[in-house]
Amino acid sequence: MPTTPDTDVNVDADPTATENPVARAVAAFGHGDPVLVHDAADREGETDIIYPASAVTPSAVAHLRNDAGGLVCAALDDRVAETLDLPFLDSTIDHPTAGGHDLGYDSRSSFSLPVNHRDTFTGITDADRSLTITELASVAERVVAGDDYGSDDFAREFRSPGHVHLLRGARGLLDERRGHTELGLALARAADLPPAVVVCEMLDDETGAARSVADARAYAQRNDFVYVEGRDLVDGLS
Repeated sequence: MPTTPDTDVNVDADPTATENPVARAVAAFGHGDPVLVHDAADREGETDIIYPASAVTPSAVAHLRNDAGGLVCAALDDRVAETLDLPFLDSTIDHPTAGGHDLGYDSRSSFSLPVNHRDTFTGITDADRSLTITELASVAERVVAGDDYGSDDFAREFRSPGHVHLLRGARGLLDERRGHTELGLALARAADLPPAVVVCEMLDDETGAARSVADARAYAQRNDFVYVEGRDLVDGLS
């Protein structure tokens, strides 16, 4: 397991016992619960539902596709991605559309390869995606533990293309980039979990746009989920 960083966050705290949103988020994550994270108004301006990858059951996948509605992605930290030889996707596509770093919210995309676990069938069902995601968490845990596991081992267990989109975290994590990829991985690190998380954008059913902060907060309150702002995670976990 990765070492919990030195912060003032009590990762053993009861999520209902403190008003500190970062402490609540870390505690909830450590219990395997989802956390709602808004990145920043001047970035994507989106709230993602984020799960520890190790806690993603078929019902969690259903929760993401029904209550979030965006793209279900699995984020791995840079050390794991490097060990598995997972590239940034735009560097591997031999097509004129690739490599254009003209995003309105960041200098680059975190997308790596889309994968399925080889024990899945189509890869898209809730059970198939859950299996792929939890096995990714197991791989991340093995890599961090120093097991003799590399890209050839990964290829024996996973195939690409697939239905779980991988994201590769920035090497410097929140010191380098502050997207949902890095915010989720920072939560996992603080909760002493494998460096693998699942993120999915919350979309409004009527407009198709990102859910407003007020709507996301209200949803979190109705469902007893923790909501936290990206800037608070940056301040509390960097």
